Amino acid sequence: MVHVMTQRALADAMETMAISMAQEAASRTVDREAQEARRGGEDELRLERFMNNKPPIFNGGYDLDGAQKWIEGVE
Repeated sequence: MVHVMTQRALADAMETMAISMAQEAASRTVDREAQEARRGGEDELRLERFMNNKPPIFNGGYDLDGAQKWIEGVE
């Protein structure tokens, strides 16, 4: 009988630990998603500020001199 009670106590402890670990993992996931959302918002603001400066438009192509001039214009 004592052996069965010990096994039950061990099973209960393992279940409690598994629940705790699952809750911790879920909490970390929520924290990571919130951090990524904040970072995405910051990136959008950064892009908006950049675009408000009316950077030169790159028209594409294989013109190395034109690409270099575009980069210098952006900088």
